[in-house]
Amino acid sequence: MPHKFHASRRHKFDKKKYRVTNWRDYNESLRNRGDLTIWVSREIGKEWSAQRRTTRGGQRKYSDLAIEVCLTLRSVYALALRQSQGFMRSVVRLMQVDLSVPDFSTLSRRAGGLQITKPAKARTETVHLVVDSTGVKIYGEGEWLQNKHKTKAMRRSWRKLHLGMDLNTGEIVCSDLTYENVGDPTVLPDLLDQVDGPVNKFLGDGAYDGEPTRRVLETRYGDDVEIIIPPPKTAVLSPEADRNPSSRDKHILAIKDKGRLGWQKQTGYNQRSRIETQMGRWKQVIGNKLKARTFNNQRTETKIGVSILNTITKLGRPAFEAIP
Repeated sequence: MPHKFHASRRHKFDKKKYRVTNWRDYNESLRNRGDLTIWVSREIGKEWSAQRRTTRGGQRKYSDLAIEVCLTLRSVYALALRQSQGFMRSVVRLMQVDLSVPDFSTLSRRAGGLQITKPAKARTETVHLVVDSTGVKIYGEGEWLQNKHKTKAMRRSWRKLHLGMDLNTGEIVCSDLTYENVGDPTVLPDLLDQVDGPVNKFLGDGAYDGEPTRRVLETRYGDDVEIIIPPPKTAVLSPEADRNPSSRDKHILAIKDKGRLGWQKQTGYNQRSRIETQMGRWKQVIGNKLKARTFNNQRTETKIGVSILNTITKLGRPAFEAIP
């Protein structure tokens, strides 16, 4: 990354300052994040019970929507499963509706195979997709305990969370949770399957550099898709660079001509920092540790986290202008 490569000289560059231009609306959206009416609607009573199955076997009492509502409130307010059950019972009582609440064991059992409802959205413009991954803890001793006792964690483990965001809307359009040893390019085809609409610009860090990533993108979206991935310092031009330079060859030549910071401004690679900000939002709002114990439940937990962040984004986003 250029900002890390030039870290010793960053003090010579003036840091840009911005101010919020829609502070009244954005301030109200911050209040609405804690409003219970946003997360629980009276309309849920119509779809609370599961549809009766026509095949052999036991009948489910609660629909997927009922389980999703309870797990969503759990993530929003950082509750355990038993506390989530009690919280939902109090909400139902205050709403004065005749609904039974799933117990904590039902929530844990149904979470593994839960299909998260994704609202249908008519997209009118192409997607400017930026992707990245980050680590989330699942169990084990924390850093505070290690520093206190001067010991090394023996059981700490983590998962890798992959997120893709549309730069136009700020919405998370694709996500996946994998084990920590899975590479970023390996997950890219599954992420692209979740994107509704064509992608005409793709931004990723150096982990996505390589022919497999470019082949997948060009096969799905054609040769016109703009791929902005920084090549490494040791990158060399392809044998056909003189006759038919690829997009990667053009990036290498631009970096040699203008430097990495100049290339970064020319291509708009600076926008990739927005996905890193989204990762920070995740760890601040949802948390940096997964509560679920099994892998399938952890994947459901991350899907619900994506739905929560998208709901918060729809409540209102700040609009900035640069301060001269």
